[in-house]
Amino acid sequence: MANPSLVIQTVTIPVADQERSLAFYRDVLGFEVRADNVFGGARWLSVAPAGSSVDFTLHLPFPGQAGPGWQQGIVLHTDDIAGVVATLRAAQVEVSEPEAQGWGTQAQFTDPDGNGFVLLQQGAGA
Repeated sequence: MANPSLVIQTVTIPVADQERSLAFYRDVLGFEVRADNVFGGARWLSVAPAGSSVDFTLHLPFPGQAGPGWQQGIVLHTDDIAGVVATLRAAQVEVSEPEAQGWGTQAQFTDPDGNGFVLLQQGAGA
């Protein structure tokens, strides 16, 4: 039985350097900082696109968990894939050429730690 009270709040993105990651997500992708706090020597740093109900926690790997770069396939929706691709390329980020699919147009890129993202502009002919 589904629990209708469940929502996705946070996705943890494992990173090696929180300052470098903050610069990428804030300054290149344009995400806003939702939290930047220190608890017991660990920094809780979360970012998100403006208006998003889900944020990304940019965190050093937790003990026993995979290191930076293991998070793959997170889809970021955009209404302007060409503009986002141009912004990424201007910041020297490698991004694939946008490719038309049956559900829209998509491109792929990675953050400085190798975590992989898919840009998606939905709709036929997008």
